Amino acid sequence: MSELSLEQKYNKWIIAVSIIIPIAVAFLFGVKLKDFGYDVEPLSFLPPIYATTNGITAVLLIAGVVSIKNGKRRLHQSLMTSAVALSVAFLVMYVAYHMTADSTKFGGDGVIKYVYYFILVTHIVLSIIIIPLVLITYVRAWAQVFDKHKKIARITFPIWLYVAVTGVVVYLMISPYYVR
Repeated sequence: MSELSLEQKYNKWIIAVSIIIPIAVAFLFGVKLKDFGYDVEPLSFLPPIYATTNGITAVLLIAGVVSIKNGKRRLHQSLMTSAVALSVAFLVMYVAYHMTADSTKFGGDGVIKYVYYFILVTHIVLSIIIIPLVLITYVRAWAQVFDKHKKIARITFPIWLYVAVTGVVVYLMISPYYVR
């Protein structure tokens, strides 16, 4: 199978996953296990873990760019695969937390409230946009279409880094308001 046809083969999957994940997350965000009679304690230990996961993802992304700029392709591949795995782990923990706990309201006032909501909204919107970008970038590398991989990676990297960093920032800003 040629490199281009391999990429084309996965385009339908990329589109499907890019649509299904945000819809599933939005749906599951509204599902509370207690509403179905399950007596589960809120998984309140997860937010600092998934915030840390976002932070580690950001570090891996930066290390991945540095490694490829230094010609260390295998290290770059490992770092980026790890960043994808951590992003998936984040998503699972995030959904699990929100299925067991009520949403936390931001309690800040004044300018900080607007800063928080700006960061939160841009984080959410870009976290949806980044799904197909990461998948396309990853598939192009896997298919060894490195010229096209490099082109889209220049777009994917800063957006993915922003999503990872703002995930930590959102957690730090809202964590004082979690019900303990």
